[in-house]
Amino acid sequence: MQNQKSALGLDANVTALISYPIGIVALISVFIEKDNKFVRFHAFQSLLFWAVAVVLWIAVVFVMVFLAFISSLLATLMWLLLVVVGFGVLGGIIFLAYKAFQGEMFKLPVIGDMAEKWA
Repeated sequence: MQNQKSALGLDANVTALISYPIGIVALISVFIEKDNKFVRFHAFQSLLFWAVAVVLWIAVVFVMVFLAFISSLLATLMWLLLVVVGFGVLGGIIFLAYKAFQGEMFKLPVIGDMAEKWA
């Protein structure tokens, strides 16, 4: 997998790596990559990971705003949860990018199966 080239002209593991922190590369890879299942898998998993992260982020912000009307302490606690979610997303991106660069098809529990099916 590591020695193959992607449709972008990069090594497959490099394309898979940059699909995680740079979402537009994942989106482009989904549309132009036809042969390399490794790159397609990581592109789909990246997009699904980011979709889950955005939905989680919006949910926490919504609850935080709602709790701000009740208590500023609860809103502050939710803000701290938002920071934890942010660091969790950052850690997940770094971990998944590292696994992709190593040439592994590391699957996340639910979205990994979906990405594998779509790739």
